[in-house]
Amino acid sequence: MFVGHYSVAFAVKSDENRIPLWVLFVAVQLLDFLWAPFVLLGIEKVRIVPGITASSPLDLYYMPYTHSLIGALVWSGLAFAIYRVAAGARISRTAALLVGFAVFSHWILDLIVHRPDLAIYDDTLKVGFALWNYKGLEFGLEIGILLLGIIIYLKRNILSVARKIGVIFFGVVLVLIQTQNTFGGRPLSSGRVVAITALIFYTLFAAVAFLVEKRRSQV
Repeated sequence: MFVGHYSVAFAVKSDENRIPLWVLFVAVQLLDFLWAPFVLLGIEKVRIVPGITASSPLDLYYMPYTHSLIGALVWSGLAFAIYRVAAGARISRTAALLVGFAVFSHWILDLIVHRPDLAIYDDTLKVGFALWNYKGLEFGLEIGILLLGIIIYLKRNILSVARKIGVIFFGVVLVLIQTQNTFGGRPLSSGRVVAITALIFYTLFAAVAFLVEKRRSQV
């Protein structure tokens, strides 16, 4: 799953919990933010196997530290603790729990689309419902939950017209990127290229989320 992860970030954000949207954008992709440098350092492994699924050529055959169930729970707990300490009295315990939930949501959504490459612990007992084998259904799920998350965001938050337009435009861009990724992507050359590309896009999306929210404070 790619842009579908951001549905959780949009849906969780509210004026009441005061979690910055960019923090939630980082949280929902934290496992992949960690996975990318782990791949570049040789700690976790990925290879390109064309046709391994209909939607993705990635054989994610070794990622016990970031994408095992136990690993995801550990990173979610750390995210809760770090955000709780870093934000201090400015946020509630509930807000920190939501950040931890946002991190763990990545594993849940990956479970739906991945082939059985998500370990329960270490590199053992791998699971995955393999929706990536059904390109149209997987694409529909990604776009559907993203749009639902954006709708919830627009309804839950008091927004200026400029911010509403910015969020809608951002959503359209995410849909177009997912469309290209699913139906028009060029053949991938290596796992390292995938890792570097992931870091670039995830960082860019978090930066855009920051700018969209910053624009609100200036209006």
